[in-house]
Amino acid sequence: MGDRVSEVMGQVRREDFLPDDQKRFAAVDGPLPIGWGQTSSQPRTVEAMLRLLDVRSGMRVLDVGAGSGWTTALLAGLVGPEGEVVGVEVVPQLRTRAVAALAALGLVHARVELAERGVLGWPSDAPYDRVLVSAQARSLPTPLVDQLGERGVMVVPVRGRMTRVVRDEEGSTAVSEHGGYRFVPLLDW
Repeated sequence: MGDRVSEVMGQVRREDFLPDDQKRFAAVDGPLPIGWGQTSSQPRTVEAMLRLLDVRSGMRVLDVGAGSGWTTALLAGLVGPEGEVVGVEVVPQLRTRAVAALAALGLVHARVELAERGVLGWPSDAPYDRVLVSAQARSLPTPLVDQLGERGVMVVPVRGRMTRVVRDEEGSTAVSEHGGYRFVPLLDW
């Protein structure tokens, strides 16, 4: 049996989530511009984040900084139809594109919401089993930690370091760092 992250990354085509002028670069292992100062993250980085996140079938996942919807679709592949993925994006035009791309793939258990001003994440549907943040925070985003359920895991780049947060049954968190990465900044509201 193959590795689930590699399997899903092979099934969900990055080009289906890129603007027309970037589709030909989909196989490039680097970030690609998707408009409005945002990027589609480097595939190798996305793979590393998904491995750290340890998503399993049936989980509820929050995807902060959904951008093109590619990571939302990858997460949907990992949770399967028994799970649910809620993507959040601040750029209305990117959200519109992501919604269309997810619909074209028939991923009804994944959706992308337009971020609400002054709200980080999507607290109305919390708690989540997993939270993926595809933008760099200046400090650990406490509002997102608060949206994690028991034994929940969040992966977020903080000041250039890939950070993994694990919440235990009592609500305490363990934080570990997993290498240096570059991301667009997490947009503040």
